[in-house]
Amino acid sequence: MASGSNGPSAARAALIPPDGPAPSLASRLLRRVPGWLGDQLARQADRWRLWTPVALGGGAATWFALPVEPPGWPLMLGAVLLLGGWGLVRCRGATRGVTLPLLLAAAFAAGLALADGRSARVAAPVAPAPDGPVRIEGWVVDVDGPGASGAARVLLAPVRVSGLSPEATPVRVRLTLRGQPPRPGAAIAVTALLNPPPGPASPGAYDFGRVAWFQSLGGVAFALTPPRDIALPPPGARLRLSLWINAQRYALAERIVARVGLPAGGVAAAMVTGHETWLAPAEVETMRVSGLAHILSISGLHMAVVGGFSFFLARLLIAACPPLALRINGKKAAALFGLAAVGTYLVVSGAPPPAERAAITASIAFLAILLDRQAISMHALAVAAVAVLALQPEAIVTPGFQMSFAATAALVALAEAWPRRTAEISVPWPIAVVQRAGSWLVIALLASLVAGAATGPFAMQHFNRTAMFGLLANLIVAPLSDFLIMPMLALGAVFEPLGLGAPFLWVAGVGIDAMLAVGAWIAGLPGAVVTIPSAPTAALPIAFLGVLVICLTRGPLRWAGLPLACAVLLWPRAPTPDLWIGEQVGAAAIVADGQAMLARGTAGSFAVDVWSRRRGLEVRPRDPADWRCDRTSCLPVDGGPLAVSWARRAPAPERLSALCAVAEVVAVRAVVPALPPACDGRLVLDGGDWARGGAVELWRTPDGWRALRVADLRGDRPWSGGGG
Repeated sequence: MASGSNGPSAARAALIPPDGPAPSLASRLLRRVPGWLGDQLARQADRWRLWTPVALGGGAATWFALPVEPPGWPLMLGAVLLLGGWGLVRCRGATRGVTLPLLLAAAFAAGLALADGRSARVAAPVAPAPDGPVRIEGWVVDVDGPGASGAARVLLAPVRVSGLSPEATPVRVRLTLRGQPPRPGAAIAVTALLNPPPGPASPGAYDFGRVAWFQSLGGVAFALTPPRDIALPPPGARLRLSLWINAQRYALAERIVARVGLPAGGVAAAMVTGHETWLAPAEVETMRVSGLAHILSISGLHMAVVGGFSFFLARLLIAACPPLALRINGKKAAALFGLAAVGTYLVVSGAPPPAERAAITASIAFLAILLDRQAISMHALAVAAVAVLALQPEAIVTPGFQMSFAATAALVALAEAWPRRTAEISVPWPIAVVQRAGSWLVIALLASLVAGAATGPFAMQHFNRTAMFGLLANLIVAPLSDFLIMPMLALGAVFEPLGLGAPFLWVAGVGIDAMLAVGAWIAGLPGAVVTIPSAPTAALPIAFLGVLVICLTRGPLRWAGLPLACAVLLWPRAPTPDLWIGEQVGAAAIVADGQAMLARGTAGSFAVDVWSRRRGLEVRPRDPADWRCDRTSCLPVDGGPLAVSWARRAPAPERLSALCAVAEVVAVRAVVPALPPACDGRLVLDGGDWARGGAVELWRTPDGWRALRVADLRGDRPWSGGGG
């Protein structure tokens, strides 16, 4: 019995290895993780330096996020010390574990210092709060794009503004006027309402005031009288050159419109000279809904097409002339020609900031060719990013820079990961054509998909809309734009001053008509655009970091950035406010059941559109039966949460009492010196509140109303009226 009972135990014991039980699959995989991780990190040996522009941009972004203006000298001192320390340890042969953290810290400090220095360099007078109409005399520098209402706008260089000393006169003013705009170079006088650049339409929204600060734009004016030609003293040499260049640009735009005709001519002029004067608002909205709006504004796409077309055209012409091809380096000569073409296009386009950034990036690529480096690489892109941020640190907080560099980095990463094609031998040409066409289609589809995915977080956060069929629209339009429209427009712009541009512009017009037809078809599809409310502010930097991790990292380790890249899409949205009141009661709305009912303003106006899209709300006008309104105020008939008064003067006590009697919150544009007894227990916001805080969102709580003002997020900075 003993031997029988011990038999199975002995057998089991014989199966157990001498060192103990066999490790499980999970434990074996866990043991391999350190080695695998070490191998993956080793693959990044030449990629760490690519994070230098990320650190530089992070420093600049941190400077913009500060609630108050920091002193400049500590930032500069910190940057100099860190850069010096990094250079010292690198010269002494320190390991990467020492030099890399120092380099990133130095780049971060340099971003802080560069942003602060840039703000100081562009500082210019800002118009004070309005105190009635003023007379403005100045030079028309350029014709700006029309506003949301379709009214013409021009950029003025004021010479005299009544009531302001020369030292307090803004350097540039944007003037909105009725009728046809005066031409660049005209000296005009106009009576207008002059205001400082407006702040965001709602807390966290697009800040035009900050953009204006870095363009030295000190005010926005609304003409009360038609502009009148006057005589002014001759402008300075720099301004005189700008006036002449812009006059030539505008004349070229007029000739393009005359040759091509509307509506295609308006698109052609916008793509060549940057003038959007002839663009109809309906066409612009169609292009936005279809996902093609980026074609209308001169940016990286246009610079890449013009530079690339010029480069390959020059190479073709050089190769077609054997004596010349044998004596010069055709590739480098073509790069010089492409560099000249980019510079010329920058001047013709009016050199807006997005075009400047695109020109810098394209120039870096051509310089790489001249220096026998790879033109399109992640390192070249990093150099371009450093150059752009060094010259324009404010670019880091602009949608154009974020989307452009995210898309370019994604496309370069795709090119790096794309398998190299094996050269075929003796393949019949019909098969080769089919193979090449199939490859081109796959590459075009993947490129559009990758670029769209990389820019998606920024489109959601900044513009709150996603063109659901944008991939299809761009896939159809890209060949038209890249190989027909832009090259023909470039040739047409070159030959039009000689009177020979008609054939090229006609072909471009045919292509633009086809592009507009595609845009209209896509925009008309059901569900063509989806509105997505903005995520909290922290979500976008996290998503940007995730996109960069995916693009800059080699191997499977890159997918660690995918959850971060989805932050904007997945982050829970904050509760919508119960009330929104625009600055100076320019607009106001009551939120209920996922809809925003306007108490003041019109659907489609800039402020209403920006706020409602950020909150993901459908806008509907007020029901006249539920409101009693006069020329300067509105109040709910049966009582409600909000009543508004937009008169420039404070309402009479009896009118204010009537507003307070039927509403919990009363918004008054003017400063109210004293509240009547009927307003006890009511929240009354007046002109002092708008001056201190700007637009406001209100949430109802058990303890009263909780407010979030523009100033709470904007801080006390030069563009918000703070010190500098």
